[in-house]
Amino acid sequence: MATATQEAKLRTSWIWMAVFAVISLIGGVLALLNPFAATLAATLMAGWAFAFLGALQIIQAFQVQGWGGFIWALLFGILTLVVGISLIFNPLAGMVSLTLLVAVLFLALGVVKLMYAFSLRPVAGWVWVLLSGVLSLGLGILILADFPWAAVSVLGILLGVELISNGVLFLFVALGLRSLNQ
Repeated sequence: MATATQEAKLRTSWIWMAVFAVISLIGGVLALLNPFAATLAATLMAGWAFAFLGALQIIQAFQVQGWGGFIWALLFGILTLVVGISLIFNPLAGMVSLTLLVAVLFLALGVVKLMYAFSLRPVAGWVWVLLSGVLSLGLGILILADFPWAAVSVLGILLGVELISNGVLFLFVALGLRSLNQ
């Protein structure tokens, strides 16, 4: 249970959550209004993240040069850097690759959720896991059915939905914090 001081600090932080909500909701709506731009931005952000991470991994590998796994650490860093550079300098091909990866991920998650649902069958609520699995499989199939054309919008749409979902979450947290012990 939170102390009175902690509750007071939480209550005063509601405005931050409200700001996060507004930013997320605006970003989500903008992403849904222009999914191609959002997909391109997401691909470029992923590229820069991979490039930065790869460069750091290469630096770290040379700091442990005498170690038996040096070559593997270096190779991992180089491959990560190459993936990042590839996404940065060829974002359209990167969009296709990332969309294919998302489709395969949805298919794999769908199968795992279905198996999990059937293993939970005597437990109440197992049907929700089943429905989630069917939804994941359906999304994967829909993406693959429109592949590669889906690549221009799928990542942006997913980003938009995630941002709106976060915005709603932040909004409800802000409202809850605002009304804390009033």
